[in-house]
Amino acid sequence: MCGIAGFFGNIGASGSETDVLRQMVRLLERRGPDDEGVWTDPEAGIALGQRRLAIVDLSPAGHQPMFSACGRFSFVFNGEIYNHEKIRSELDAEKTHPWRGHSDTEVLLEAIARWGVPRALSRSVGMFALALWDRQERTLTLARDRLGEKPLYYGSIGKSIAFASELKAFRAHPNWKPEVDVDAVAVLMRHGYVPAPYSIYKRIHKVKPGQFAVFTDPMIAPRVETYWSAKQAAENGFSHPFQGDRNDAIVSLEGLLREAIKGQMMADVSIGAFLSGGIDSATVVALMQSMSSRRVQTFTIGFHEAGYNEAEQAGAIARHLGTDHTELYVSERDALEVIPKLPEVYCEPFSDSSQIPTYLVSRLARRKVTVSLSGDGGDELFSGYDRYGLADIFWNKLARIPRPLRRAAARLATTQSPQLYDRLAGPILQFLPKTRRYQNIGDKIHKAASVVGLRTADEVYQYLCSQWRDPLSIVRGAQEPPTMLTGLEELPPRSSNVERMMYIDLLSYLPDDVLVKVDRAAMAVSLETRVPMLDHRVVEFALSLPIAIHRSDRISKWPLRQVLYKHVPAHLVDRPKMGFGVPIDSWLRGPLRDWAEDLLSTAKLASGPFEPAPIRSAWQEHLSGRVNNQYLLWNVLMFQSWQDAQKVQRPALVA
Repeated sequence: MCGIAGFFGNIGASGSETDVLRQMVRLLERRGPDDEGVWTDPEAGIALGQRRLAIVDLSPAGHQPMFSACGRFSFVFNGEIYNHEKIRSELDAEKTHPWRGHSDTEVLLEAIARWGVPRALSRSVGMFALALWDRQERTLTLARDRLGEKPLYYGSIGKSIAFASELKAFRAHPNWKPEVDVDAVAVLMRHGYVPAPYSIYKRIHKVKPGQFAVFTDPMIAPRVETYWSAKQAAENGFSHPFQGDRNDAIVSLEGLLREAIKGQMMADVSIGAFLSGGIDSATVVALMQSMSSRRVQTFTIGFHEAGYNEAEQAGAIARHLGTDHTELYVSERDALEVIPKLPEVYCEPFSDSSQIPTYLVSRLARRKVTVSLSGDGGDELFSGYDRYGLADIFWNKLARIPRPLRRAAARLATTQSPQLYDRLAGPILQFLPKTRRYQNIGDKIHKAASVVGLRTADEVYQYLCSQWRDPLSIVRGAQEPPTMLTGLEELPPRSSNVERMMYIDLLSYLPDDVLVKVDRAAMAVSLETRVPMLDHRVVEFALSLPIAIHRSDRISKWPLRQVLYKHVPAHLVDRPKMGFGVPIDSWLRGPLRDWAEDLLSTAKLASGPFEPAPIRSAWQEHLSGRVNNQYLLWNVLMFQSWQDAQKVQRPALVA
């Protein structure tokens, strides 16, 4: 795991290219505390730099930038290629090659030199972002892994194309004149993140997962090619669905997960895993432990608030599996102390509040290991989110009820506050089975009421995935750009309602929210994270499974659960899904109130891109306790705090 940065073109500061590059990569030091490397060719106008977190081949042979044996290619790389030993063998079979070390970086570089970029990337199993300079063709290639585990930004800065793992590196470029893109702010207000290919800044983009961009001239738009397509994988899955029965699916899935996890346990440093009380991380840990001769190190963060605490369930799973478990209960103060760090941890505004416990569990794990596996991706691949079922039930059942009647019922349901519903449900829930004791009943009732008046399943899903329903009402001068929810890409044909939702999340929510959250939080403490569920072979298999298997017996993630039940008793994991969150709603009325009041003041809101009145109204509603507006407000607060942190180079706002 590393941080990469560089530029192609004239930076207008003769003789200073190396100094500028060093400053850029040093802003990424937390991504790579072990080593620094820079290389420039002023005549060609190319500069490549890297900060290294040494994971495979800790010797100087793994130093970057790295140069191909033929001398044609220069290369910087962030990530891991899990099947590098197999690729090395294939290269050796074609032609004897004098290897300098045993790093996966060298293997990928020589594969590119021998096979070309498309074939080398298609043959690689891993996560990565890379920059490749071709001295012969005088081209710069930027590429990103299939699912978007590793970040890569690029854009025009002056007369150069600059690139970096994080936006903060661009601050060191002498021509950096950041301009906040208010259209991106509008998308942020809807979703809580800025999806690819957009960024928070004008003229800065993200390489999309599964693609590479080739620059022949810094003043000309790149040629973009796709070497792996989630849409194609989905279409292949729909056209050629899995032909076995449910038991065959369990066997095939476990085999693929074992292969993926075995590959991701490859490292020359200590390795562990995050363990919540949920299905996904428990499955990863169970399979890790079954393949390990020593106790796997696992890590869990606990909270004293019952509705947000999974530590007890995680501890029970760890004891059953026999892992070397580390559990840390954090206080409200511990969590609140993370908030001032968020604008630096997340280089563009990001407002998934589970960023706070993610940072805390990453910091805990880094005390003992350098690499940690996670269970992310299970919900998107195996139909785990409650919203999938909610939207599908609405379309198939509630849509039969006349719309005026549905809207009247919704108005009646929202006359009471979420807190009242929670209080009324509390005594009842204790008599229900654990699997039916849902958290935050009031919020769920209000969310369900908000969708019953809509007309189509796609409308319902857009509504459920939107926080500010009308972002243009609060962001002045914005035009909301298209996203996966609004037609950015055509959805695969022949897909059901639930399959469309899963596909949308696979291409947007997963890479732009879930993976951003984990990557930035972990890299802030120099921890590498790996995600076995996102091995592309597991993804392609999951996309081939019929919904009848994903939701067999109306149980979400059915095949994944069956794999887990071979290792962990069902009663330890069967319970309502609990998000990895913190009580932002009550904090905003309590210890965060003064902080929020300052950032949400009319004067501060008006000095940025916002229309103050509707935001102030949402804030007052939240303080009254009548409505839980935590998600709406957290979006605004994360932008405001991020903007305040840019004081050295405060962006100019442009419409």
